Amino acid sequence: MLISLISLLAPASVFSEEKHHEDPTKIVTKAGVSYSDDAWRVSGSIGLDDARMINGRVSTDGDEWRVGGSWLLPLGIVNFNFSRNDYDDGAYRNNYSIGTFVPLSHFDIEPFGIQLFPMAGYSYNDGEFFEYQESGDDLLEDYVLAPKTSHGGYLGMFGLRPLSDKWSMMGFGGANKGSDDYSGYWLGGGVSYKISDNQSLNTFGVYSDDDFGKRDFVGFSYTYEFK
Repeated sequence: MLISLISLLAPASVFSEEKHHEDPTKIVTKAGVSYSDDAWRVSGSIGLDDARMINGRVSTDGDEWRVGGSWLLPLGIVNFNFSRNDYDDGAYRNNYSIGTFVPLSHFDIEPFGIQLFPMAGYSYNDGEFFEYQESGDDLLEDYVLAPKTSHGGYLGMFGLRPLSDKWSMMGFGGANKGSDDYSGYWLGGGVSYKISDNQSLNTFGVYSDDDFGKRDFVGFSYTYEFK
């Protein structure tokens, strides 16, 4: 009820202002394809109106996926996501989260032309991780997949710096902490090139490490925005 009231009271400019194509608070209908970590992925989003959007992404083998939605508010955007990620040796993680990005430009904070978007939220993780287990024999090393669940939260930051009408740089990082001694962090960055009003390319590198495993990769993506 409160969120609905806030949305109704939001000024029209909140929803109609032109935003950078990489702005994480942008409500947009788009489709894209990306390659990273030895896998191709297809993604897309559908803007239901000026304030609401649904989105998703799936690897071509169907092993990894994400589905979610967004609701734009006067001071930021609320996102919810459900996803699955795979790690080495059969480990995997299912994640359920709800969080927000808040553009600091609302408060006239834009140091050196960098658009900053603090992020924070709640997440629940469940899955299996690769765990060393003592066997009682010094000559043997046993590893098993052990189940794990955790409730917790995360904090982070996304930064966006336009370099010209076509080129932009991006960077992000964050950390999460939860029950059952769960912890993790992630960081990355990339470069975006705007081909036209509808098309863009970007390259990126990502490193993450948590109780379920480590991932580091470089990739690229192509996006077509429907206007």
